[in-house]
Order: sequence, then structure tokens, then C-alpha cells
Amino acid sequence: MELMLWRWSTMVQATSVVLIAGFFIALAHSLGRDELRSWVGAWLANLAALLVTIVFWLLRPEGVFAFGVATTAYLFSKTMFVVLLIDGAAGFSIRRPARPSYAGVLGVVAMLSLSGGLVIRTIDQLGLVQAAVICLGLGASAISLARSHFDRHGWLATGFAIRALLALAESAAYAMHWNGANNPAPAFLATFISVHSSFDAGAEWVIALGCVLTLYSRIQGELTQSNTELKHAQVQLRDLLHRDQLTDALNRRALPNLLREAHAGGATLLFFDLDDFKRINDQLGHHVGDTCLFRFAGALRDVFAAHDRIVRYAGDEFVVLTQERDADIIAERIRRVRSDLASASGPTPSIHFSVGVAHVDPGDDPEAALLKADRAMYAAKSARVPEMRSKYQREKRADLSS
Repeated sequence: MELMLWRWSTMVQATSVVLIAGFFIALAHSLGRDELRSWVGAWLANLAALLVTIVFWLLRPEGVFAFGVATTAYLFSKTMFVVLLIDGAAGFSIRRPARPSYAGVLGVVAMLSLSGGLVIRTIDQLGLVQAAVICLGLGASAISLARSHFDRHGWLATGFAIRALLALAESAAYAMHWNGANNPAPAFLATFISVHSSFDAGAEWVIALGCVLTLYSRIQGELTQSNTELKHAQVQLRDLLHRDQLTDALNRRALPNLLREAHAGGATLLFFDLDDFKRINDQLGHHVGDTCLFRFAGALRDVFAAHDRIVRYAGDEFVVLTQERDADIIAERIRRVRSDLASASGPTPSIHFSVGVAHVDPGDDPEAALLKADRAMYAAKSARVPEMRSKYQREKRADLSS
């Protein structure tokens, strides 16, 4: 009866492992993930161990040598199954430990398996040793997984723990059955030993499920990170698209969004235009003109608040949108900009400008306010024409005298 149960249980586990191995081979092929290589190897090693069992059962070889060869092959395959499961679980770790050389691992496992093949003489001894290896290896790995990010490795840790507990029960059963010659073991032990492979198959499905769920969680995290990086890159590209490369102010492409914000919440618009900028370009060169624009934008940034928006509207025209409504404060800021630019700085001459101001109340038309500020700026510039001509004549006489 126990022999029939053992054969049935072994075939159940073998069929289960074939399905799991086939699934992981297909999954690894379709996803191309490096983490799955160890898992594919693990299930193939488990299948190899079961094939050794089935071949031994079918051929029924006799003699110490044949039993030793079968024992060595079984120990090697089953131990590699455990080693590769642990390595596969470690592959999901964020801080994966350094992977040992596969050649070295194979060599150590082969030597231990050969030693076991030389020493072990009964099925009970073989079951005890192999169950102990599974219990210790998967038990330690389950504890490690549970202590590190259980939310991501929960099912995998659960599968390892179930398989380790089953292995603990199996090792105890094999030990008691082995010692049955001196102390007769309970009858149910023989039945448990005969059918435990079917229980192992159930635990292995939980492990396979845990692997898939952990892999899904890892891929989901990678997709979330990639999405975050794409959004960050999108923000950077939008900033580059809306940023004037010469002055580092916003460019005119950014203005429609800013005007929509002004329509919703209100704002004060200041329209600046540099005086005699064409003369600076013509007489001193465009490189000096570019430096003047950069210096002017920097002066605006230094005086206005960090949350105010500075836009290079056209060649030498700038627009500032601020939430400040107090006319005295705005006038003081304009005065400070004039003061900062009143004297020459290196190759750049003193910079003078005209400015117009308009207010936008919530719900008002910001385009109309921008036009109003533009007209106010030109009115201020027209009023300063005599002053600008007088200044130009003084500078020209100074150049001639030098």
C-alpha cells in the first residue's frame, strides 16, 4: 500500500514540476529577465531529481554502487534546486549580494553529493539528509525575505516557509522511521513518507506563485520609476522649450499659460523695454548687446520675488507678472532695478529702460492688460525722448573729446 502511495505521490510531484518548469521556461523566454535564469535552473534541477527517483523506481538496480550513483545524482539535483531557489530569491533583492561563481557552487555541491553517495546506505538516511538541507536552506531564506520588505516578498517567503516546515516534518519522519528497528515508529509515519511528495508539490506551487508575484511587483516598481523619470524629463523638456537660452528668463511660449493663471487669480503686469538698445548693438556690437540683456534679466531676478515670472517677450522687451498689487512696492522695485543698472559694468554700458504697468483682476482679460502695459511703456518712453537725446549727445561729445 505504501509503495503505491509513494509512486502516486512521486508522479503527482513530477507532473507538477514539469508544468512549473515549462511555465518558467516560457516566462523567461517571453520576458527576457535575468532574474528568471536561476528559477528556470531550479525547477529543471528539481525535475532532474525526480527523474532520478523515477528511473531508480523503474530499473530497481541492485548493489551498493548503483545505489551510491543514484544517491549522488539525487543529492546533487535536489541541493542545486535549493541553492538556485535561494539565488533566485536573492535576485529580487534591491541590494543583491555578490553572486558566487556558479562553477564554485557546482563544485562544492558535487563534492558534498559525492560524499553523501559514499556514506548514505538507506532511503531513510537519504530522505533525512536531503530534507534537512531543504529545511535549513529554505528556512533561512524565508526568514531573510520576511525581514526585508515582506510586502514585496510575502508570498515567496510564505512558500519557502511552508516547504521548510514540510522538510522539517519529513526529516523527523525519516529519522524516526530509520530508528524504527530499535523503537517501532507509529504506523502513520510510513504513510506520511509515502505521500509527502504530493504535499511538497503544493508548497512548490506557492513558491512559484510567490516568484511570479514578486517579479510582477518588481516590474511594476520599474514601470513606476520609469514613468516618474519620463515625467521629470517631460518637465525638463518643457522648461527648455519655455526657457530663453540667452537670459535664462522664460520665453514667449510660456506667456499664454501665465496669462491664464493671471486670468484665474489676478496679477500685476510690468512691460519693460530697453532704451537705445539698437544703438548699443550698432556701436558696441551684438555681444555687448547680449550681455546687456543678460544683465537686465539678472537685475529683474534680483529685485522681484522668486515666485514672480520674468518673460523675455521680444528682442529687448521683458514682461514681469507678479502677485504684488501695492503701487508703492512696485515703484520701489522699479527704482531698485534702475539703480542696479545705472552704472556701467565691465564691457556693458549703463542700461536704461522704460516700463508700463497694468493690473489684472480675477476674471479680467489678461491680453487687454498686457496691451495696456505695452502702451503705458511706450508713453513713458515717448515722455523720456528729450532726456534720452540729451544723454546721447553728452555721451557723443565725451567720445569725441577722448
